[in-house]
Amino acid sequence: MENKKLGIILVLISLIVGSIFVYFIISLAQQSQQAGCFDNKDCFAIEKGLSISHVAIGIFSFIFALGFYLLLFNKTEKAILTKLENEKREKIEYAKFEMLMRALDSFEQQVIKAIREQDGITQNTLKLRLNMSKAKLSYVLQELEKKGIVKRIKKGKTLAVYLRI
Repeated sequence: MENKKLGIILVLISLIVGSIFVYFIISLAQQSQQAGCFDNKDCFAIEKGLSISHVAIGIFSFIFALGFYLLLFNKTEKAILTKLENEKREKIEYAKFEMLMRALDSFEQQVIKAIREQDGITQNTLKLRLNMSKAKLSYVLQELEKKGIVKRIKKGKTLAVYLRI
């Protein structure tokens, strides 16, 4: 929001300053025509003023363009930064997950992948999805719970399993 206000102020200032410069250039051009300056040595001050006016127009253009940019294109910049932050967070989470998966055995990996796909999955559903015996699944979940990777919460007659990472 700050950039939008700054952009409006810069555009207004540049329009005011630009109109002053244009008026100054027009008056210098009229004076140079009246005096026949381009062939006359007495017109050095007017020619110098015209050179300065070109620099002033360049400054005006820069201020106007900066104000216009801040006014219109600031939202795009915020969207890009937000997207980059989200991508960075996802990559970090993925790297952590991959590191965790390397430290687990194959049964634990299967269970973690299934829980990650459906957080809050019940033990019964997990048993059916992984085609694992109830005893083996219970043991694997118990080990993962000891390691602090998952937590089990009572849900009816079974337990819902959630990732803690």
